[in-house]
Amino acid sequence: MIQHTVQRYLQDFSSLIYPHYCAACGCALYKNEIILCMKCYIELPRTGFHKDPENEVAQLFWGRIRLCHVTSFIYFAKGSRYQKILHALKYNGQTEIGIEMGHMFGNELKDTSFSEADLIIPVPLHRKKHRKRGYNQSELIASGMAEVLRLPVQTGLISRIDDTLSQTRKSRYERWENVRYTFRCENPEAARNRHVLLVDDVITTGATIEACASCLLSSGDVTVSVASLAFAKLQ
Repeated sequence: MIQHTVQRYLQDFSSLIYPHYCAACGCALYKNEIILCMKCYIELPRTGFHKDPENEVAQLFWGRIRLCHVTSFIYFAKGSRYQKILHALKYNGQTEIGIEMGHMFGNELKDTSFSEADLIIPVPLHRKKHRKRGYNQSELIASGMAEVLRLPVQTGLISRIDDTLSQTRKSRYERWENVRYTFRCENPEAARNRHVLLVDDVITTGATIEACASCLLSSGDVTVSVASLAFAKLQ
């Protein structure tokens, strides 16, 4: 008890000298605020897709691939303060953002059909990109979600066998061509007869998810649901 109190005071003192800042707006965080200030947390552009089985992101996959449930946590818009969150996670090494946003996402999906999955699989990075970055942002998000949903995370079931070019400036068809042969199922038995929740950071056209889910579905009797932290409409 005494040790816990001392640690709390040390953390408070440390925050005075080295204040933590909101990943979205840059304002200093108050005690008990994590990653986001209360204002930015309240104003998160939540999609609410988990309440609507015919939501916008689910419709991307209609006629393309058989998915059970599809959702995204927030809308992604270029130039918005929330773009900074994903940029800091993906490129600035702020790994705690992935875990905490995963917690938020997981809390939204508790007591929904998504929580009925058997395991979570994050969309993998190619080993070269993983080595360069030092982590997989989708794996961090998945880990945060798993802590809340009490589901296991499995990272070795799918591998990314091609180091694809950036998808950012590609059209819908170009994105699909860029990733269509990218994934390989390394351990099909681990997914067979199970409900898999596939987790990614951002869905735009759905090309990456389609390729990854196709790999899983080809391994046998597998049910695949999808959850991405953000949904970005292709401009």
